[in-house]
Amino acid sequence: MHSLVIDIGNTNSKIAVFKSRTLVHFESQAELDSRRIAELLEKFEVKSATVSSVDKAHEEVIALLKARTQYIEFSTRINPGIKNNYKTLSTLGLDRWAKVIAAQRFYPGEDVFMIDAGTCITYDLLNNQAEYFGGSISLGIKMRFQALHHFTGKLPLVEWENEETTIPDGTDTNKAIQNGVLQGVVNELAGFITSQLNKNNKVKVLITGGDAPFFKNQLKGCNFASQVIYEPYLVLKGLNEVIAFEYVQKN
Repeated sequence: MHSLVIDIGNTNSKIAVFKSRTLVHFESQAELDSRRIAELLEKFEVKSATVSSVDKAHEEVIALLKARTQYIEFSTRINPGIKNNYKTLSTLGLDRWAKVIAAQRFYPGEDVFMIDAGTCITYDLLNNQAEYFGGSISLGIKMRFQALHHFTGKLPLVEWENEETTIPDGTDTNKAIQNGVLQGVVNELAGFITSQLNKNNKVKVLITGGDAPFFKNQLKGCNFASQVIYEPYLVLKGLNEVIAFEYVQKN
C-alpha cells in the first residue's frame, strides 16, 4: 500500500510517497500543484494521504485527496502514545508534532532533541518516557537577513543560498552581515546542543529542514559532531506514521 504525505511549509511544499515505511518518492514544490498531485496518486496507486500545513491547507489539493484516497485530517489530537504537555495545542505547529511522532517511532525509549532549520528554527525534546514539553522557536537564517535590512536605515538586504558552505570574513558590509548572521546562528545551534548534552550526554540530536546541510557542515568541527544525525525527511516520516497509526486504529 502506498501513502502520500505533504508538508506545506512557509517556503516550499514537500511531497513524499511511502510504501509501508520505505520512502519511494520525494519532491519539493514552491507552489503546490494539484495536477502534479493527481499524477502521483495515479502513478503510485496511492491509498491513503495526509497533510501538514503551517497555514490554511490548499482546498483544491485537500478536495482531491479526499476524493481519491483515504484522507486523514492531521491534527495534534492524533496521538500514538505520547504524553503531550504542551499547554496550547491549538497553536502547536503540525510540522513540530509530526517530528515528535517520528522521533517516538524511530528512536523509541531514547531522549531525542530535534532541530528543524527552515524558515524558522525550532528546537524540541522528546524524552525517553515519550513525554513532550515543547521547546523553542527562533528566527531562521533568511529571516535574520531580512530583519537586519527591514529594521535599519542603510543596511542592504543580503541574499544567501543554503548551498554555500563557508562563512566569509567581514571585509565589507555585505560580508560583515553574512558573517554576523551565519556565525551567530551557528553559535545558537551549538549552544542549544551543548546545553542538552550537558544535561544528558546520551541524547540523540536530529537535524532536519532546508538549511540543515549547511549547519551539519558548520558543526562538523564541534566535539559533539558525531552525535548529530541528519534526518532530511523527519516531518514526512512522522506524517506517514500518522497514516499507519490511524489505519491500525480503524482496523
